[in-house]
Amino acid sequence: MMNSNNKTAGTSDLSLSRRHFMGAAAAVAAFTYVPKRVLGQAGGSSANDKMNIAGIGVGGQGAGDLRQVESENIAFLCDVDLNRAGGTIKRYPNAKVYRDFRVMLEKEARNIDAVVIGAPDHIHAPAAIMAMKMGKHVYCEKPMAHTIYEARRMTEVAKETGVVTQMGNQGHAGEGLRLYWEFINDGAIGTVREVHVWSDRAGTAERPWWPQGIGRPTQTIPAPEHLDWDLWLGPAQWRPYAKFSNGRGGEATYAPFNWRGWWDFGCGAIGDMAVHNADPAFFALDLDAPTAVEAETSGVNDETLPIWNIIRFEFPAKGNRPAVKMVWYDGGKLPPRPDDLEEGRNLGDNGILFIGDKGKLLGGSHAGVPRLIPESHMKEYGRPPKTLPRSPGHQKEWIEACKAGKPEDAKSGFWYAGPFTEALLVGNLAVRLQARVEWDTKTLRSPNCPEADNYITKFYRAGYSIM
Repeated sequence: MMNSNNKTAGTSDLSLSRRHFMGAAAAVAAFTYVPKRVLGQAGGSSANDKMNIAGIGVGGQGAGDLRQVESENIAFLCDVDLNRAGGTIKRYPNAKVYRDFRVMLEKEARNIDAVVIGAPDHIHAPAAIMAMKMGKHVYCEKPMAHTIYEARRMTEVAKETGVVTQMGNQGHAGEGLRLYWEFINDGAIGTVREVHVWSDRAGTAERPWWPQGIGRPTQTIPAPEHLDWDLWLGPAQWRPYAKFSNGRGGEATYAPFNWRGWWDFGCGAIGDMAVHNADPAFFALDLDAPTAVEAETSGVNDETLPIWNIIRFEFPAKGNRPAVKMVWYDGGKLPPRPDDLEEGRNLGDNGILFIGDKGKLLGGSHAGVPRLIPESHMKEYGRPPKTLPRSPGHQKEWIEACKAGKPEDAKSGFWYAGPFTEALLVGNLAVRLQARVEWDTKTLRSPNCPEADNYITKFYRAGYSIM
């Protein structure tokens, strides 16, 4: 489990299909879930073939994720902040509590069937890879990974081990995602060459969701007693706990919420919301890796993401689909208002807009149900035929896939979410480098920006291997 602080670059080429939504078998080894009590193992799964689930990061979003899998046995809880996790600990009084996920996984290796990871972005890969290598199924909150190489490595390990995985972009199981695919594949807006995606995160300079565009804090303070700061940092390089402006006239600290805008811990708005709002583009248009990305920003520094970004992705033609340009906007930036959008109707704070040669398709946050514009077109067209199967629910399909040993049945499994996450994080390369970044996904390299190597992977503190 130990890892030296060596920087490792990924060079492998994954030949992973991302279009098995119609039920075709994915190219993965089968891992069949068998309750431990059937195998005669000590401390096995509880009655009725329930899986023993361990939560890693169980306050905030992690608490919500666990509530969605309460059909199983919530057997172990791990969090570095006992105050933040307090409500979850109280909700599951029979669960054993840990502070260090590595200790929990090692001590309870025979007793855990699956893990749910709700910790900050920089913890995702070390926790998920350790769990997968131990044969545990993994549900991991979005974004799946903190770096491009982590996303590649997580996808590789999922394939090698055959465990069932799922990234927490809940809209991927919804009706809206399927309607995007069905509208576009039914020809409702013709051929699509352009997509715009946006989010109100991370707010604006005047009212941010979390601080961005600021440097390293100088006002260091002791970490609160209920927080194990060293474990919270995990693989990240050591820094003291600190206080800084929240941008709204108050003060903030890194934990539990304001970490997302710091390069060492989060992926900014694109990591937080593009995994939701851009999902229809990747799914409906079968996008893979971009060939080039450019970014306009409010400015850049080595500590936090810019206050706002406009990132332009170029995707190559594939099959009968032409090349696609996708533009991402955050921090209060929006795409140009379509001329045929009716007066009084706006784009919304979060959304996606497909532009075809015969019409446009507009939707909101988290792959919500889309509508054709103008509204007269929607009324004339109605809804497309239902040609895709519907999901029983994002977490439910993961649980069912775990028990059936079918990784392909979890539709946002790492076989899909890994390449998706990689593609989005190439956008952050363009942000950091303030340059056009050409991209070779086979080698995980930028042919024209060798300095991108500094950000494709990262240094890890000892004890947090992703190899």
